[in-house]
Amino acid sequence: MRTDSSASTAPPAPGPGTLPAREHLPVGSGAVPVLDVVVPVFNEEKDLDACVRRLHAHLNRTFPYRFRITVADNASTDATPQVARRLAAELAGVASVRLEEKGRGRALRAVWSASDAPVLAYMDVDLSTDLNALLPLVAPLISGHSDLAIGSRLSRAARVVRGPKREFVSRAYNLILRGSLQARFSDAQCGFKAIRREVAQVLLPLVEDTGWFFDTELLVLAERAGLRIHEVPVDWVDDPHSSVHIVRTATEDLKGVWRVGRALATGSLPLDRLARPFGDDPRDRRLPGVPKGLARQLVGFCVVGGLSTLLYLLLYTGFRTFSGAQTANALALLVSAVANTAANRRLTFGVRGRANAVRHQAQGIVVFGIGWVLTSGSLLALGAASDGGAAHSTELAVLIAANLAATVLRFLLLRAWVFPDRTDRTAMSSELTHGSRR
Repeated sequence: MRTDSSASTAPPAPGPGTLPAREHLPVGSGAVPVLDVVVPVFNEEKDLDACVRRLHAHLNRTFPYRFRITVADNASTDATPQVARRLAAELAGVASVRLEEKGRGRALRAVWSASDAPVLAYMDVDLSTDLNALLPLVAPLISGHSDLAIGSRLSRAARVVRGPKREFVSRAYNLILRGSLQARFSDAQCGFKAIRREVAQVLLPLVEDTGWFFDTELLVLAERAGLRIHEVPVDWVDDPHSSVHIVRTATEDLKGVWRVGRALATGSLPLDRLARPFGDDPRDRRLPGVPKGLARQLVGFCVVGGLSTLLYLLLYTGFRTFSGAQTANALALLVSAVANTAANRRLTFGVRGRANAVRHQAQGIVVFGIGWVLTSGSLLALGAASDGGAAHSTELAVLIAANLAATVLRFLLLRAWVFPDRTDRTAMSSELTHGSRR
């Protein structure tokens, strides 16, 4: 990655064995700030002045780039707007924005969407997070190393002072995110986050929430996009006078988790737009001679295959109680094949949405037919060898062996026929077309 600010600003083409990366933001004396810190507020007339002055003094003393502090007033009904305007008039690098509707997410969306700064951040007005974490938070974004950065109170290295109720709520919410949305970031609720502007421009239109769930939804989408999220352990002291209503906020967050989880499960989120939003995802890079995504697909296929085999055996055992071996085998294979195709479609080969779903299931039935021939042939051979008197355990052992034999063929058919890499075919076709024109 180039870091020389005196060189051309055009990013160098990645060479062999390298991955494309974002540019390190150059140090300059232009009018555009590098960092825009948004402080969303609602009825904070008592604390706003002292907090903004403290933040401003800290940035003046420690931050090596030009910065801006934007106070985003969320429809306050007290003197907060007047305090914000006075601060903007008195302090260089402080701006004030008034919104007529409440909502932290609404305020962040409005200011971040309009900002010209390449790095966007926000923090709560109570400044519960130690400001010494601000430079470590934004440094990976300035350098081009990361796309988003979050402060974490749940990291082992964090130092946190707060009551047991808030501690329980944070950790419970974190477990819910991990269990329901497979989130890997450690602290979604800490009011201390930053994002690169070009990343925000892609993600913000996809975030629906306008309240406290806004940044959780943003992080989930970013993680699903394969973006790099940097975490900074923070020193954090709870504000005992915080106006946040814990029960109402937790309820709204759980509604948001349900909405996003349902959207991910049904494929209604435009994940195709997120998969490679900037054209520099390492998943787009391949090693010579290694099929793209093969290792990941093998792992996904094995997991799905193991679960499908377990489902098949349970179904076969159930159907065998009231039908013959061949009928039970056919029914169990048919049901498990539909589930197997759907799971492999989404988890192994990353196909989402409803497009071509019927065709994929039809092709999956053909693959099922091959498996049925193999397993039925095994049962016929077993019956002939034992004069139809084989034990149930022997039947299961033979079926497991037959399924293992069919698994390799099933994977090859799914990869090459049912879910082929259309991108590779398109690229190859284009290359052949251009080559013929030469």
